[in-house]
Amino acid sequence: MHLDVAAVQHGCRNGEIETFHQLCRAQLDRFCNAAKTGDALLVGCTQEAPRFAEAAGERSEGIDFVNLRETGGWSVEGTRAGPKMAALLAAASESMPRYPLVTLSSEGVALVYGRDEAAIEAGQLLADHLDITVMITRPAQIIPPTTTTFPIVKGTIRNAKGHFGAFELAIDDYAMPRPSSRDAFVFDTPRNGLTSRCDILLDLSGGVPLFPAHDLRDGYLRADPSDPAAQLRAVLKARDLVGSFDKAKYVNFTPTLCAHSRSKLTGCHRCLDLCPTGAITPDGDHVKISAEICAGCGQCAAACPTGAASYALPPADVLLHRLRAMLLTYREAGGATPIILFHDSEHGTPLIEALARHGDGLPANVLPFAVNEVMQVGLEAIAAAFAYGTAGVRFLLRAKPRHDVTGLSQGVATADAILSGLGFSGLPVATIETDDPDALGQTLRALEPSPAVQHPATFKTVGKRPDLLRFALGELHRVAPQPVDVIALPAGAPLGAISLNVEGCTLCLSCVSACPTGALRDDPDRPVLKFIEDACVQCGLCQSTCPEKVITLKPQIDFRAVRAQAAILKEEEPALCIRCNKPFGIKSTIDKIAAKLEGRHWMYPEGDQRLDVVRMCADCRVIAMSEEQFDPLAGVSERAPPRTTDDYLRERERKG
Repeated sequence: MHLDVAAVQHGCRNGEIETFHQLCRAQLDRFCNAAKTGDALLVGCTQEAPRFAEAAGERSEGIDFVNLRETGGWSVEGTRAGPKMAALLAAASESMPRYPLVTLSSEGVALVYGRDEAAIEAGQLLADHLDITVMITRPAQIIPPTTTTFPIVKGTIRNAKGHFGAFELAIDDYAMPRPSSRDAFVFDTPRNGLTSRCDILLDLSGGVPLFPAHDLRDGYLRADPSDPAAQLRAVLKARDLVGSFDKAKYVNFTPTLCAHSRSKLTGCHRCLDLCPTGAITPDGDHVKISAEICAGCGQCAAACPTGAASYALPPADVLLHRLRAMLLTYREAGGATPIILFHDSEHGTPLIEALARHGDGLPANVLPFAVNEVMQVGLEAIAAAFAYGTAGVRFLLRAKPRHDVTGLSQGVATADAILSGLGFSGLPVATIETDDPDALGQTLRALEPSPAVQHPATFKTVGKRPDLLRFALGELHRVAPQPVDVIALPAGAPLGAISLNVEGCTLCLSCVSACPTGALRDDPDRPVLKFIEDACVQCGLCQSTCPEKVITLKPQIDFRAVRAQAAILKEEEPALCIRCNKPFGIKSTIDKIAAKLEGRHWMYPEGDQRLDVVRMCADCRVIAMSEEQFDPLAGVSERAPPRTTDDYLRERERKG
C-alpha cells in the first residue's frame, strides 16, 4: 500500500516514524529492539498483533496497534489516504483508562429446558462437564433412558429472572417421572409455583425467549430445536461456562444525580424505556443498574440527561479526546471534508475489512471510529465532531439490529434539528443499516458531505456528559455557518425550558422542591418562582409534581441560556402578618382564603374578629388564640356538633 510518511508524521508529532516492508517477518528484530527500549510503541498493523506481543516477551504495556491497511491503504483512493492514516494514529495515541470489572461465578449447575428427546441428548453431552437437570415442557411420548445419569423432570417455566451464575425460575406443571416408567415416561401429579435456581440455562424449547434481548443475556443459551448444528454450538458453549469470569462494568451509576422520581412521582424514565435487557429497574427516587445483566449497549448513558449513568468503555470525555485528535490531525495533514463513521468491532470492523479486501475500500475522507457499542455515542459527541470540523457523521448498524435502537434514533433526530437550525446543509447525521460491504461502500461514495466549518474548534475538556454537552454545543454555535439563538427540538430531548400558566400557578413551590437540578428556584424573602434554562434536563418532575397542572415541557435549545440570569416566571406580593408584619405567604392566596371563610364557615361568622388569625403568621396565630382564649366550638349548638374524621369514616362504611 502507498504510505505518505510526510502526512503520517502529523499523527505522531512527538514521535519517530519508521517504515518497513516485512516488520512481522524478516524485519522482526527491528521491532524487538524497539520494544526493549521501553518507549511507547504504536504499530500500524493489527493482523500480526499476536506475533508482535509474543516477540515483545515480558513487556505487556506501552505497545498499541492500529489498523492502517484495511481502513486506509487498501482502497482505490489509497494514494490519498495519508491524512486519514495520520488521523488514525493520532486517535490511537490518546490514552485509554482502565475500566471496572464485575466477576460472575458459575459452579456448573445447568438446566436444559426442552420439549423432546433433543433436550435429553444435550444433557447426555454435558453430563460429564456440568451438573445437569433436564426439564421437558408438555412432554409427549418420550422413551426413558435405560440408565438415569441425571434428573429428567417435566415442567414449564412461567417466569425467569437473574443472570449468569444466579438464574431464578418460577416453574409450573412440575412433576418427577415414576421409576416404573416403561416404554414412555409416566409422571407424578404435577405441582405449580415451584422455584428453581441454576447457573446456566440452555433453552431448546423453541418457545418464546425467556428474557428480553435474549442473545445479550450471559449464561442463557437458546437454540432452535429443529437445527442440530445450532444445538451443538449451544452445547459446546455451555460446556465451558464453569468457574469465575470477569465482565466489563459498562456503566457507572451515581444515584444522587438520578432524576427518576421524587415523592413517589415519576419524572425521567429514559433509561428504563431504552434498556433492552431489563438491567435497569426503579429503586425509590432513582433507578438501579444490574452490572451482571447489563450488556453494554450504552443507550442509557447516551440518553441520561443528568450524567447519573455514564459509560466506561471509554468515558465520554475520553471519546471526545480521541475524536478531537482524529479530526484536528486530519485537517493539519491536508485532509478535507472528513466524514466520521462510528462502528463497533463485532459487526462494523469485519464489514470494513471485507470491503478493503474484496472491494474498493473506504473512501479517503471516511474516518472509521471504532467504539464498543455504536449506541453509546451521545449528542455531545455528535456536536463536538461538527465543532471540530467534520462534514458528516454516519452510524454503521446491522441490517437487523440485535435490539431496539430507539435511543440512537432519538439522538440523531435531536442532532439533526440542531445542525439544520445552525445552517448545516444536506443530511449531516444518519445511520447506515447494512450487512453488505459493497452496499456500505456504495453508500459512502454517494455521500455529498456538507461543507465543514471554516475555523474548527480546538477545545479539550473533561467531566461528566452534561458538562461536555453544554461546552460542545456552545462551541458548535460559535463556529456554525448560520448561528441562531433558539432552536426547537423533538420531544424527549434533554434540553429545553418550561411553559407556565401564570394565572393558574398558586406559587405553592412544589416544583422547586422536586426539581433535581436546581433549574426551578424560589426566594426565601418573597413569593417568586425562578427558572434557569441552562440547568433544565426536561426530566418532567416539575410537571408530575405540580398540583395545579400548569407546567408543560418545552424542548428547545437556547444558546443564550448558559450566560443568562434566572428568569422570573411568576412573582406576587407577600402576605404580611397583621400582628408582627413578617411575610408568611402570598397575599392573593390569603385574601382568597379569608373571603371563602368569612360568613361561610361556622367558625368564622361575618364580621367576627376570629378571621384575623388567618392573616397572621404561624407564631402570632398561636399567641392570639392563647391571649383571646379562642374556643373554636364557642356558640356551636349541641344539636349540631362539628363533624369529625370518625364521622366521615363511619358514613363511608355505611355507604360502602
